[in-house]
Amino acid sequence: MIRKIVNFFSFMAIVLVFQHCSKDAYELPEDLIVHDFVWKGLNAYYLHQDQIDNLADRRFNSDEELNAFLRGFTDYNQLFNSLLLPSDVKSTLIEDYTLITTPEPRSSFTNGLEFTVFKEQDSDTLLGATLDVLPLSYAASQNIARGDYFFAIVDTAKDTIALRADNYEDVLINYTQDTLKLVKAIYDGVDVTETNEVVELVKKNYTHPAIHLEKVISNGPNTIGYLMYNNDFSTNYSNDLNTTFLNFKNQSVNQLILDLRYNIGGGSFAENIAQLAQMITGQFPEETIIKEEWNAKAQTWFLENQPDALQTKFPTMLNETTPIESLNLTEVYIILNGNNFTGSSAVELLINSLKAHINVHVIGNQTAGNNTGAITLYDSDDYNFELKNEAHAVAIQPLVLSFLNNNDETYENGFSPNIDLCLQEIANELGVLGQDSDPILLRVLNYIATGNAVSNNNCNPNNIEYLYNSIDNQREIDKGVFIKQDLPNTN
Repeated sequence: MIRKIVNFFSFMAIVLVFQHCSKDAYELPEDLIVHDFVWKGLNAYYLHQDQIDNLADRRFNSDEELNAFLRGFTDYNQLFNSLLLPSDVKSTLIEDYTLITTPEPRSSFTNGLEFTVFKEQDSDTLLGATLDVLPLSYAASQNIARGDYFFAIVDTAKDTIALRADNYEDVLINYTQDTLKLVKAIYDGVDVTETNEVVELVKKNYTHPAIHLEKVISNGPNTIGYLMYNNDFSTNYSNDLNTTFLNFKNQSVNQLILDLRYNIGGGSFAENIAQLAQMITGQFPEETIIKEEWNAKAQTWFLENQPDALQTKFPTMLNETTPIESLNLTEVYIILNGNNFTGSSAVELLINSLKAHINVHVIGNQTAGNNTGAITLYDSDDYNFELKNEAHAVAIQPLVLSFLNNNDETYENGFSPNIDLCLQEIANELGVLGQDSDPILLRVLNYIATGNAVSNNNCNPNNIEYLYNSIDNQREIDKGVFIKQDLPNTN
């Protein structure tokens, strides 16, 4: 994407009808510096500016009228929130921009066991089911695996404490002892058989692997790359993803399953999604992968002055020295985040961006329709970081654009899946991740082989009540996709 700064003198005539609200047209009262920045930043770039009466260009006839309005808000947070659509839960005010950092590689203090807790049918019996054991974690060295069950813990007094609705959080999640001792059970979907087998787990500092599971599966004429990816789509993992795609390329992979059922979401930039799209494809040099549509004022200026800045082309390089490895695929199968999670903003952007070029098959639930992007604005003439006002550390991250693909399609209504999945994985039908004993993977493999999209309409045959899922508890708040864009100088 071409990014360049353009200095010009007429932008405020577009952004504001009255010239007097230019930053340097008068002496701004010190007590209104942040208030003024918030209002003018949102007036210039907020995506929904034309729907907010108090952000209208003709709302105030002079700086004095604007100042009188701003003084009605003793707190600039209150002002900021009053200028957003009630439905906007993503635009954010940052009190201290020095705390804005790039995402760190994912780490946690964990014993390595991912599990769900459920109530067995027609009884008060609670069971825990192992969903996953994190690679190289403490749990990975113990006798426990996906699909194993437990019904109790052993406490420090060596008493066996059965799981109950009123204690499972304390004994499994918020426990204070050094070692969690789980007592295993056997469960066939109907009957529970208690055992005396105890698994001891200790929490350790743990760095999550970049790639959770990478495998090549032969399926008839197809060589399928299976990638279970659980982390965010930040630059932290770009090189690891690129290496995985090189491995797939070297093994002549011609189909891809991207399994995001345990993906935690999290922040990402549009450029990272474009890089992943290039890894999947590669046969569309110089074609557009992402388009941006800003509010009417900003869009008009960009179209007249920087039209290239509104389009992201398929990238060919991760950085100055690393080419992107591509599979040149025409089909991709994306398993969405599971357990009532409807797919993050980043995943939806990937789906929409790719579907203008290749066939994207969605497996999971109806997605939410997070089709907007945000940017960080600082208090400077061009709202960029370099010339920011040093008198305060406030920044704002408003929604500023909608994303479209090369066919000018957006996705405010989300995506309907090709194959519906149950809202929960069935506790007694988990199978092994990466193998066809996993019902979800098996369904996708059959779909690839036959083209028959078979959804599971029998999602809870045993009338199980699911109470807790440790992976859900780690999912990050979806703050949307961010873009990097040099903005015009408004002097």
